[in-house]
Amino acid sequence: MGVMSQVPTDLTRIVLPSSLLEAIARAGYYPDLVADIIRAAVGEEEVISHLVHQETTFDQESVRRHITALVTTSTRLVIAHADDFPDDETSREDVATATTECIPLRAVRGVMLTHVVPTPSEYVPGSLGRELTLTVGWGTVSRVDLLPAVCADPSCDADHGYEGTIAADDISLRISAEAEGSGALDAAVTFARDLSARVGV
Repeated sequence: MGVMSQVPTDLTRIVLPSSLLEAIARAGYYPDLVADIIRAAVGEEEVISHLVHQETTFDQESVRRHITALVTTSTRLVIAHADDFPDDETSREDVATATTECIPLRAVRGVMLTHVVPTPSEYVPGSLGRELTLTVGWGTVSRVDLLPAVCADPSCDADHGYEGTIAADDISLRISAEAEGSGALDAAVTFARDLSARVGV
């Protein structure tokens, strides 16, 4: 007889807004799992705003689905991400990974919206284009990419040390009206406006 796993009682009592649950269900990526990882991260705090973004990527060997949910409470930005993760090449069992990160709102350093506007000479006021990228930066972790420094002389074999770049931690979501509908763009703009108004407060 198999062992039935049970969701912890305290997790089942956490209520998420119906609009968030509906957005997760529309995305269609294991909605029960995604909702539960958000419940576990949010806890008893009230969800104030949210944005759910689903994306499918293709490569030569596989199709991978991703879902990212951005959720704000009165004190935190919660980022939940889940995607397909093959256990190993010989396994036929589907495996998903699900990660959450909680960032204090006071630590969010910037909210950036990049609008892509085709034929700007024919821009319709109020439309804001048909595609945008939402980027949220918080700088909790910085990534340093180092490479050996080189000079312009191809025959030089001297040690020139290292050069590199430092990139702050952030997340970017690309949203297209053609792929996801105008409602997705409106939701992204609304979420960005709400988050912008509350960061650093």
